[in-house]
Amino acid sequence: MSLLARLRRKKEDPEIARRALLRRAGRLGDAIVVDKTNDVAGYLNITYVYNVGGAEYEASQSIDSEQSQREPDCLPGARIAIRYDPHRPANSVVV
Repeated sequence: MSLLARLRRKKEDPEIARRALLRRAGRLGDAIVVDKTNDVAGYLNITYVYNVGGAEYEASQSIDSEQSQREPDCLPGARIAIRYDPHRPANSVVV
């Protein structure tokens, strides 16, 4: 194996890094589930709305395997916990 191959780091998936950062340092908030659908691959996608500073935001997220165990908690109209970036409130993730 060459020296460059040993020093080359594997690039992390940006979506995984974004979710990890928000889970670690994001501000906690509440959201309301608007819609719940399954995509072609069978993953659960939820659409939710939340308010920050009087502005309403809408986001959609594919739920990971750990969160899919709580699928009954993601029915439309249900309250869910989210974490969002206070500097960019449109950047959020379901906890």
